[in-house]
Order: sequence, then C-alpha cells, then structure tokens
Amino acid sequence: MKPKTIHIQDVTLRDGNQALKRPWTIDEKIEVFDLLVELNVDGIEVGFPSSNETEFHTCQVLSKRAPKGKPIAALSRANEKEIAVTWEAIHKADKPRMHIVYPVSDFSIKHVLKISEKEVLQKIKSSVSFARSIVGPNVEIQFSGEHFGDAIENFSFTKHAFLTAIEAGANIINLPNTVERYRPMIFVNMVKEIKDFIGDKAIISIHTHNDLGMATATSVESVYVGANQIEVALNGLGERAGNTNLYETAIALHQNGEKLNINFQRIYPTAKRISELTGIPIGEKTPIIGEDIFSHRSGIHQDGVTKTLHQSKGAYRTFSPEFVGRGDKETISFTNQSGHKAIEFLLQQKGIQISKEEIHHLFSLAKSISSNENNREITEAELVALSQSILSYQ
Repeated sequence: MKPKTIHIQDVTLRDGNQALKRPWTIDEKIEVFDLLVELNVDGIEVGFPSSNETEFHTCQVLSKRAPKGKPIAALSRANEKEIAVTWEAIHKADKPRMHIVYPVSDFSIKHVLKISEKEVLQKIKSSVSFARSIVGPNVEIQFSGEHFGDAIENFSFTKHAFLTAIEAGANIINLPNTVERYRPMIFVNMVKEIKDFIGDKAIISIHTHNDLGMATATSVESVYVGANQIEVALNGLGERAGNTNLYETAIALHQNGEKLNINFQRIYPTAKRISELTGIPIGEKTPIIGEDIFSHRSGIHQDGVTKTLHQSKGAYRTFSPEFVGRGDKETISFTNQSGHKAIEFLLQQKGIQISKEEIHHLFSLAKSISSNENNREITEAELVALSQSILSYQ
C-alpha cells in the first residue's frame, strides 16, 4: 500500500504565515522561499492570492522565482472569481498547481455552510470544473476537503464528494485534519478507506494540524496506508498549535528507511533562521532542533553514550548532530542524577587521568556539592578544579 515516492509539500508561506502575529513582508517571504528551495522540498504553497493585493503580488513574485519543475501551489476557496485570481497569480511558475478547498464534514455543512449535501457536491463540481477549464489539461488541481478528519458522521458522503472532485478534474485529493480531535489511527484508517475507494484515480495528500500534539505521527502513518504527499511547515508553524513539522516528519521517514529528496543538512540552519524571522523561540526540548536533545545527565544514559559515542547508531541518539546541519555534539553533564562515568569521561576529554578510587572520591564530593546547593549542575570547570585539588592533596 505504501507509495513508491513520498512528496513533501511545504505550506509555511501560506498556512504558517497566516497564523503569525506579524505576517511576513515580501522580502521575508522571498527569504523563506529560498530556504525551502535549499531544503529541496518537493513542492511549495506560496500563499492565498485572493485574500489581498499584497498577497497576490507576493505569490506572483514567488511563482516567477520558482526553479524549473518545482510545483508551486496557491490556495483558493471554491469560488470562480477567486480561482481566476489565484491562477493569474501563479500561472507563470514553471509548474503551477491550483489548490481548491471546501468543507466536507457533516458539522461544517450544517453549522458553517448551512446548505444541503447536494449543494456541496454542486459547488465542488462547478469550482473544480471551472478551474480545469482555465488551467488546461496538464496543470495539477488539488482539492482539499476541509475538516475531513471530522467527517466520521457522513463518511459515505465525503467519499462521494472526493469522487465528484476527481470527475470534475482534480488529480490530487488532500485530506486535512483541520482540527485534530481523535487519535491518529482513526484518521489513518479514514485515509486508508479513501485510498481503497479512489484507487489510482488521484494522488492522496495529507494535511494535519497539531491540536493534540500528534500531527507528525498521523502524517507519517498515513504514508503506510497509501498517502503520496505530506503537507508540512517549517518549525511546525500554523494555526493554533501548528501544522505537521517538516523536520520531525522527514527524520521519522528517513529513520524508517524511506528515501526523500530533502537536503537534511539544511534543517538546523533553516530552523534557526525561521525562529529569528518569526520571533518564536525554539524550545530546548524540541525534537531535532532543540538545544538540549544531545545532552545526557542520567548515569545509566551516560554509560551507554560513552560506549557508543563514535558509532553511527548511538545508545541514546536517533541521528547525529551533523546530519541535520548542527555544529554541536553529544554532551555529558554532571548533576546529582549522574554516575561515575560522567566524571571519568569529562576528565578524559581534558586529558586528565585519575584512578578509580580518585574518581569515586570526586564523585562523592561533586554529588554532595550538588545536593547541598539545590541540586545544581556541577560544571566541567568545577570538576577539573576538584580533581586537581585531590591530586595536589595527595
């Protein structure tokens, strides 16, 4: 069921940007676009051209800037006037892609659209047909069924809605978890049912939000039931708790043997720059890019780390720092949770050799200092000074 190729479609410039407290300027968007090109994502959604004149102009500029063969998408609601504006904004890209969105869940149809299911089908058919008529036969059209993840109550209708879009000219069906409400496997099973239903009539794309913190897991698992494309965002940017995180998704798939076109060495510098451009700090425990993810303080962990430090697979390391473009390395620090191995390793790094008895003495002394001073970390410099005092005393 797994597709032969997995496409990473980035939506930072649209979904990520629209959620910022201060959306990016055109110059900032150009910089982000260039970062995405350097990362070698498979496709880029550049914005929502019909929302305002500035956005329209920016989408035009980015579309013309796009490398040859790179799919460049822009979002439109299922409205003929907006579809025409969107096409005008992106048609000069080497490979433009029209992206149309319309709600498909029972809740949205009844409480937001307030129309019948028959009218929904008519709207999908007319908007996608119109898009096909103006973009021609060779341009990709992606149809997103907004709130797909919330369409459990009317799933039979939802399948029919996607089939309607395909028959009208859509060749990519995007399945959004617009608001994450349920556990991943509920969504994944829905994806599988859609894939089984439409077969090879269209490409299956996934777009998940992170309201419950499971967007990456949901997206990754969807690949293994037939999703060809995953929509992601740099630094997990997006509405509310954000979108599926590009870095986590790419590394998870790579660790499971999947081949991606991503330039992995550009991950860390890109993440740092995006943090600067948004003013949103990177948490020290953030997967892949957090400051603390290669730090080890537990005695058991430190023992395993020192024994596998130079191996491709570390006892407590998923990937090497340099693989994602980091300049740091695995570090061992001493707290009252650390073991003898931490002291031995840190002193060896400084070229200091002391006996096991001396290490035990130093360990007890350092533990005592840490415990007596609110369990604080004992720095490498302090350990060196303590070791030298022990050696001098002897």
